[in-house]
Amino acid sequence: MAGPDVGGALASNIVRFHEYYPDIRVEVVEGPAESDRLEARGSESFAARDGAFDVLYTDVAWIPHFAARGWLRPLDGWFTRRMQSKFLPGDIAGSRYGGKIYRVPNQSDAGLLYYRKDLLDAAGLRPPRTWGELVAQAQRLQRPPELWGLAFQGKAYEGLVCDFLELAWGNGGGMLDPRSQVIVDAPAAIEALSWLVDAVRVQRIAPESVLDFQEEEARKLFGDGRAVFMRNWPYAWNLLQRERSPVKGLVGIAPMVHGEGRRKSAAVLGGWGYSISAFTEEPEAAWKFVQFMATAESQKVGYEKGGILPTRKVLFNDPQVIAKSPHYRVLYDVLSAARPRPMHPEYPRLSAILQVHLGAALAGKKSPEEALKAAAAEMRAALASPSP
Repeated sequence: MAGPDVGGALASNIVRFHEYYPDIRVEVVEGPAESDRLEARGSESFAARDGAFDVLYTDVAWIPHFAARGWLRPLDGWFTRRMQSKFLPGDIAGSRYGGKIYRVPNQSDAGLLYYRKDLLDAAGLRPPRTWGELVAQAQRLQRPPELWGLAFQGKAYEGLVCDFLELAWGNGGGMLDPRSQVIVDAPAAIEALSWLVDAVRVQRIAPESVLDFQEEEARKLFGDGRAVFMRNWPYAWNLLQRERSPVKGLVGIAPMVHGEGRRKSAAVLGGWGYSISAFTEEPEAAWKFVQFMATAESQKVGYEKGGILPTRKVLFNDPQVIAKSPHYRVLYDVLSAARPRPMHPEYPRLSAILQVHLGAALAGKKSPEEALKAAAAEMRAALASPSP
């Protein structure tokens, strides 16, 4: 089971697979496009110990939840450490839980800072590295409401959590520490949320309408030439380069900005990969399929037909890929340093709690400190009484 086959890459690779393995037939069950709905459908099947799906195309954020419940088959016996070394390290880290690997990553993703290269070049500016530099450049170049400084995902959903985590990580903070203790109410995280809230309410470099923005709303504002900077995922690049795009050829990408006095930016790892059901009756056939779909050749088909970012390192140096997408050189650096969201089976509950309080802070209903202290209290209570 997988989501919709955008661009026909999956279908093309299955035709190739059948040529190599004529004795194995693959049937694709197309699920919904939305990650949470696809997860719910997989969860329903697995909870019933149903073997209807041998292979599931899994979002990186599902792995702890599924693996902790024994729904996925460990792949360590097939997917060796040597094989794993050929893939981007963040994608491998996001495929592990409890010391075992449960997913072969096939599609990488990480948060990026998009910027209007033409506007920065004309002003003699380099892409910002810190929060302060971004604010200063945005205020200098913006002309609201025609041109805003920053677009980001400000709606109270998972995208806002990702935006917040990148800022918190880039300031030495986070959601959970290595011992799974809640740290969203620590000063580093409060500073990160304060910066994001101030971008809307004090610095006014982002429109208040950003509170309703998901990825596409942010992309539209930036893609219409109405924002200097944008936090978004790599998928937006190809859309911004379409023939009639107002910003075609005018866009650059960089790592997300980090806190003052810090040295490293952070990117939230996204992406998808292939997992094998613990209830399959055809594990060997399932592995042959998973292995084939994650080869460099198959991933290249995915990139060419569906714009799917590869997870194999070698493709970021492929002359054909670089010729078509020179921005992949910057993208490789960002993806290589990307971090998965907390690999905890209760992450969905923790994220849902955090979404509400981040949204309240952005809306001006609570101060950043009040919002994160309230979120931390609820998150600690959730961890004290885990879901069944």
